[in-house]
Amino acid sequence: MFAINATLLLLGTVGLLVFRKHASAVVVELVDLAVALVLLLAANLVLLRPVLSPIDRLVERMRTVDLLRPGQRLAERGGAEVAELVGAFNQMLDRLEAERRDSSRRALSAQEAERLRIAQGLHDEVGQLLTGVLLQLDAVAVDEPAERQRRIDETKRAVRRAAEEVRRIAQELRPALLEHLGLVSALTELARQFTERTGIGVETRLAPELPPLSGEAELALYRVAQEGLTNITRHAAASRVELSLERGAGSVVLRLADDGRGLGDETERNGTGGLRGMRERAVLVGGALAVTRGVRGGVEVRLEVPSEATP
Repeated sequence: MFAINATLLLLGTVGLLVFRKHASAVVVELVDLAVALVLLLAANLVLLRPVLSPIDRLVERMRTVDLLRPGQRLAERGGAEVAELVGAFNQMLDRLEAERRDSSRRALSAQEAERLRIAQGLHDEVGQLLTGVLLQLDAVAVDEPAERQRRIDETKRAVRRAAEEVRRIAQELRPALLEHLGLVSALTELARQFTERTGIGVETRLAPELPPLSGEAELALYRVAQEGLTNITRHAAASRVELSLERGAGSVVLRLADDGRGLGDETERNGTGGLRGMRERAVLVGGALAVTRGVRGGVEVRLEVPSEATP
């Protein structure tokens, strides 16, 4: 719009100069015309900028918007048409975020149901089969020669390790402690298993009394802690981990920090599949997730979820 107006003003000024040159032999006062033209263009720019500048912000937000970071709305400023355009964009984000929450909730519910089915299958079917193999080996081992007895004992140890691994996988798929003993006990056991498996010490500070949480919120806190510990195992090269669960202002705050190699710039900005999964769970329960560089290096994951008592 400014370019069109500037072009028209320039053409009008040139036309005026040409007309006056041909109409009379009077020398045109070029300086006055130039000053007037500059003033008109400046006034035009000043008037157009506040009206159209929201479009620049709208374009930038369109390029950077992330549905896993809700609440990214723009102020409806500018001219009437521009304000209406920004308002339509904000309404579109409302719809997209609501649709994403619904679809993610359905997907995660299906995922948890499938995890439960697999965990029950591992526990009931595979676990029982391995137990049966151990009983058969005990029966076969009676009155066997020493060498064969040694081989049977080795086989029994391998079967026991397999049974323990099946129980561990079933526990990761569906944390029974979370259902029966609560979030604090489940996180305590998760930290113990992590240390046992990796040799990395975990300093836990888990508040014994917390505000009431929905089942979805407790599961989100547990899964975020679980995913965070998995990421530490795979990527962090850490020697120490801190895990805390505290009461917030009408909320519960989970904090997981390590002293490893930290996040790369690209990972911190966009997130890997694991980080995006954490954000999806946080969005579904109305929580706020922050994944940042730790104070003493490494990565800090902080998830705050509202309690059921919060209005």
